[in-house]
Amino acid sequence: MDQQAILEAVRTYVYQEFSGEGTGHDFFHLERVVKTALRLARQEDADLFMTELAAWLHDVGDHKLNNGVDRSEEQITAILSKLKTPDEMIREVIEIVSQVSFSKGKKAESLEAKIVQDADRLDAIGAIGLARVFAFGGSKQREIYNPKNPDQTTIQHFYDKLLKLKDLMNTAAAQQIALERHVYLESFLERFYKEWNSEA
Repeated sequence: MDQQAILEAVRTYVYQEFSGEGTGHDFFHLERVVKTALRLARQEDADLFMTELAAWLHDVGDHKLNNGVDRSEEQITAILSKLKTPDEMIREVIEIVSQVSFSKGKKAESLEAKIVQDADRLDAIGAIGLARVFAFGGSKQREIYNPKNPDQTTIQHFYDKLLKLKDLMNTAAAQQIALERHVYLESFLERFYKEWNSEA
């Protein structure tokens, strides 16, 4: 199967599996990550096919969507094997995907892994990231905020992850985009606390 046919088949698969997903890891998240990754890949002269393929598959089997169990290697292998994808290519995609997640704490090694990681992290900040963090928090039954017990609230996730992402981007292009989105998050939090305290 040629590369374009593989990409089309994978896109169809993730559309079927992720449409309507309610934690912010839905099909449209994947689609945005693909678009951003390709934009970065063109600027960085990366392998466009491997970048796009890994971007479409980066949440397949993810532990956040499988009751804490990471099934990404198993599921990605099953999908790509059916499409007669060469074993070496499957291994490369799995390696890229294994390095994307913030929670796994892995350093991205290849250029393509750095780009997909950047694209995924960019979708976690800015206006879209803001919407996604509250969708995820709601799906986990978390309070929006509780000043007496802030650690398990959605607002705490800004400090645990989102506000750190600006300084963790790999590529220069992503660093630029991240800076603007980071400022947006900071301005939101400032407004949030004012409204919380009935000061605005």
